[in-house]
Amino acid sequence: MTEKDFVFKKIELITGKITWESPSNIALVKYWGKYNEQLPKNPSLSFTLSRCKTKTTIKYRPKEEKEKGNFLFKFNGKSMPSFHQKIDRFIKIVESYIHVVKFHFFEIDSYNSFPHSTGVASSASSMSSLALCFMEIERKLNNQISDSYFLKKAAFLSRLGSGSATRSIQGPIVTWGSSSSFDGSSSLYGTLINSKIADVFKTYQNTILLIDINQKKISSSYGHQLMKEHPYAKCRYIQANKNINTFKKILSNGDLSEFIRIVELEALSLHAMMLTSSPQYILMKPNTISAIDEILRYRKVTSIPICYTLDAGANIHLLYPKSYKEKAMIFIKEKLLKFCNSGEFIDDYVGEGAKKI
Repeated sequence: MTEKDFVFKKIELITGKITWESPSNIALVKYWGKYNEQLPKNPSLSFTLSRCKTKTTIKYRPKEEKEKGNFLFKFNGKSMPSFHQKIDRFIKIVESYIHVVKFHFFEIDSYNSFPHSTGVASSASSMSSLALCFMEIERKLNNQISDSYFLKKAAFLSRLGSGSATRSIQGPIVTWGSSSSFDGSSSLYGTLINSKIADVFKTYQNTILLIDINQKKISSSYGHQLMKEHPYAKCRYIQANKNINTFKKILSNGDLSEFIRIVELEALSLHAMMLTSSPQYILMKPNTISAIDEILRYRKVTSIPICYTLDAGANIHLLYPKSYKEKAMIFIKEKLLKFCNSGEFIDDYVGEGAKKI
């Protein structure tokens, strides 16, 4: 498909209300660096989460002729002017693909179940839930569109708001970016992996250690920009493509040793790009390193297949099979909570994607 296949031109003034809930996701193979309109320089692959999610409600009505602006926005019940520029930009993009949006006014209420801008992909869940609400407006005017097209276009629009958001529409495992390893993969939208997946990965656990809940000093958007002149960017893209190819075998055969090796390598490679950018920056905190050391020590002593990954932030995503849940939680509470902000963590697991409320 091309961008033109996602243009919907019908215009009819309508009134209504819609709510969608969409989860965050955690990339196992990271995307870092983009080109043109939110297209990835390398393919990525992620677990869709369950409990880390955003619920977005849109009330929409015809826009009045003299009305300034076209939306009101609240985040967790409060007005958030700092988000307005991003939302305004996204709505203008959506207007290009759902023309009727231009003629309506929107009251947007968004609620997160987890801290914003801390290395848990809040933009992924928020922009994907917003895109799904706009797609529901399109479906109201064209109830003949298939579920497949609905989800594909929602993922396409989500990407234009936040690249990683395109991986939050479906689950449990989604890839984004053209790759010979996965049929139907595309840089235009995230694609649900339909090839063989070992049972162990369908119920994988993800406990998020909230080491730092303050807003990041360097945004992911800025980090992506720095990849354009990064001296190691080309090598990083080659590495990511190689790891994507390896992951197809891992997902099929359930090789946890290889899973751990690639996942942790990808996490450190992502942060290595930050450390070697110009200007360079560090998002990990001292407690991030201390917790990682504890995780590596525990795995070596117990042989329990528990590993870590990080998004663009200080917080650690602890990954392990569901069969080790009890032992993992004892380890977390006894050894890792001391590294967390006020002992906080989020107990999450692999999920099935967004849902209409």
